[in-house]
Amino acid sequence: MLHNHTHHHQEVKGKRLFITIALNSVITVAQIIGGIVSGSLALLSDALHNFSDVMALLIAWWANKISSRASSESKTFGYKRAEIVAALFNASVLAGVGVYLIIESISKFFNPQTINSDIVIALALLGIVFNFISVLLIKEDAKDNLNMKAAYLHLLSDTLTSVAVLIGGLGMKYFGAFWIDPSISIAIALYLIKTSFSLIKETMAILMQFTPKHLHVKDIQACVLDFSEVENLHHIHIWQLNDKEIHLEAHIDFKEDLPLSKVTNTIEAIREELEEHFGISHITLQAEFDKNDQKELIYNKGCCDI
Repeated sequence: MLHNHTHHHQEVKGKRLFITIALNSVITVAQIIGGIVSGSLALLSDALHNFSDVMALLIAWWANKISSRASSESKTFGYKRAEIVAALFNASVLAGVGVYLIIESISKFFNPQTINSDIVIALALLGIVFNFISVLLIKEDAKDNLNMKAAYLHLLSDTLTSVAVLIGGLGMKYFGAFWIDPSISIAIALYLIKTSFSLIKETMAILMQFTPKHLHVKDIQACVLDFSEVENLHHIHIWQLNDKEIHLEAHIDFKEDLPLSKVTNTIEAIREELEEHFGISHITLQAEFDKNDQKELIYNKGCCDI
């Protein structure tokens, strides 16, 4: 049984992350105070969204630190899934905030209140500027890190919601349409739920060890069977450890009772082919010859119809 380990760790830039956390902390405090003083639910909604940004960024920082810890006898994978768990938590919080805002907004919609629109406009502008700067700061990290992608989506959506709050503030100031405030809150909430749903699905798929969507088992089987020494590929399992590492394990039947050196060279060649064409970073292949076992590609031991 041969293994290959090719590990990559995307280091989140500490200084940029710290600046982003500081900016969003300022926005959160300012908008909470402003929302209470002005009576604006939309501003408080934006503040709650910004608070979730701060939490997301803090968790991103924590998860990045803990996931780099070395493996041990009791934790052979280390803490590499800390980032995935944190990303799921971030997305779930975002969805939960959205549900809360909808409930509060419905109540306010039928009982609109007079709102200090000048405060709403000023703090919405502050939110737009600070959030846009934050988006630019972590844009690069979000490309290669699922947890930072969650934080990036938080910030990007909050930039857009601050724009919506600004438009609502202008509408209230010049047209006295105070019903706009809870309407914007509902729109923000629906957007939060929508943006978090795909991330929840993605992280759950990793935690459930589903085959990555871009990989097809039949294609991998065909690639392995192209090697003249190989008779059969079976009992295959493919999963993601985190957003960077893809694992594969399988059994390979050889056509002949080859010397161990020949088996080793063949499996190494298969490993290089799978890594190059499918991006699989950790490969475990069990070599077999003339073994009387089940040869299904996907082995369902003990499976039964319900």
